[in-house]
Amino acid sequence: MQLIVDSLLRANDLLLVTLGLSTVYALVRFPNSAQPEYATIGAFLALFLVNAGIPLVASAAIATIATGIVAVLMHRHVFRRLLRISPVVAMIGSFAVAMIIRAALQAIASTKSERFDLPLETPIKFFGASITVVQATVLAITMSTCIVFFIVLYWTNLGRSMRAVATQPELAKACGISTERVLNRIGFISGCFAGLGGVLLAITSQVYFNLGQDLLLPVFAAAIVGGLGSPVGAVLGVLLLAFVETAVINLDFGFLTGQDFSYISIAYGPAASFLLLIITLILRPRGLFFQETKRV
Repeated sequence: MQLIVDSLLRANDLLLVTLGLSTVYALVRFPNSAQPEYATIGAFLALFLVNAGIPLVASAAIATIATGIVAVLMHRHVFRRLLRISPVVAMIGSFAVAMIIRAALQAIASTKSERFDLPLETPIKFFGASITVVQATVLAITMSTCIVFFIVLYWTNLGRSMRAVATQPELAKACGISTERVLNRIGFISGCFAGLGGVLLAITSQVYFNLGQDLLLPVFAAAIVGGLGSPVGAVLGVLLLAFVETAVINLDFGFLTGQDFSYISIAYGPAASFLLLIITLILRPRGLFFQETKRV
């Protein structure tokens, strides 16, 4: 049970950012490397507002919405223009944008790490596993956000428009669907996901200017394993990646080394997830859970 809880907590660190990245990719067809940096923006905005005396819940909501607006503005004024050249140019441009955001945050907030001023908690027992109230709350918020998103995706006009644009953009446009409006709305939602994901991650760990860079490789690995462009695949990819990463560092390899106890250092956990990524690329290049939609 502790392995399951730890896997869910690790998945929580990546889920919303990965979901936003994969959802936007389904529409614009380029991997936006700046997406994890939006998480850093959300975390720093929330911390700034909390330090200014605004309650944490209100600060998180404001930071989430503000990050969504930043994502829309970046798409309108930067990525849309680069996409007119080619998706490769847009991808390279997103790396440049990510570096600029990171440098700006470093210049403003310096390199020191900060934390939200939350009281220390005694973990509670849940079927033999330990988890704090804050961790459980963060998990509940992430799960609720994902459920609401999938309801919107599969049972609303916006969701149908988004799936139509993702699968048959020209036909969707001919049917009267405003592609630009759909892109703006999905861009806003993805930015909100990244901002909220950054806030939740900062609440359970810390806020620092390299937060987005540390998320970059795991987020892309999870999105590719699940099937880049598939929102459902993004969720499943994150869960699988988190489980593999957590299991490797919690397994006792003493039976192989001849020792009573032998565990792999936590620093090598990500290596297991990248091994999974390589295997996925060899066996199923489009992702383990990718299914192309032919009709909406």
